[in-house]
Amino acid sequence: MLILALETTAAAASAALCRDGEILSYSYQRSGLTHSRTLLPMVEDLFRNTEIEKTGIDAVAVARGPGSFTGVRIGVSTAKGLCWGLGKPAIGVSTLEAMAWLALGAPADALICPAMDARRSQLYNAFFELRDGKPARLCPDRAVSAADMAAEAAALGRRVWVLGDGAEIAGRALAEKNVPVILAPELSRWQSACGVALCAMEKDPAPAQDLLPVYLRLSQAERERQERLETIGNK
Repeated sequence: MLILALETTAAAASAALCRDGEILSYSYQRSGLTHSRTLLPMVEDLFRNTEIEKTGIDAVAVARGPGSFTGVRIGVSTAKGLCWGLGKPAIGVSTLEAMAWLALGAPADALICPAMDARRSQLYNAFFELRDGKPARLCPDRAVSAADMAAEAAALGRRVWVLGDGAEIAGRALAEKNVPVILAPELSRWQSACGVALCAMEKDPAPAQDLLPVYLRLSQAERERQERLETIGNK
């Protein structure tokens, strides 16, 4: 299967072409420019440099969240647009599960801990372990405090391989619980379209209209609106 993969859930944007688990081409940009400006030019470069026709892909894969609300929306909407334009199906994957695919170099007994800074004193997090050379999920994606995440990891009694833009926050919380921490190497720490592509190889494509973002929490605007309504209701 030939997959175009997109990742826009954090500060960096990236795109990759992957055939049957082999990354053919990869583009990554963390320049501070908006993903809506950088993503499609990267996609065009992938096809031009590999001389692969866009119509030759089998599906478009995308990290559908959790992550930055704006970033998730850009990734999902871009993936849908490409799918509809090319007449191809979509594969939406968890950002955290895609990150776990970047931890294949972790020790076999390690607890894999993708961690994204969710602000408001929380992390987007899930736990995985390696089974037969692939990440296996141990809990659902969730928004959780760093302290609660560390307490759960301490109870499991394993060293922890931490990655993601919340890795340092998670690492400090784990260290406070005396949990052995391994910080993933720089090149495999950040959210990446390569992880999205590898994760998508294990999923079934679906119609693009079924692709929906996953936020886990209300946006700031939605929270503020809810708070205003509650204040009015209490008067």
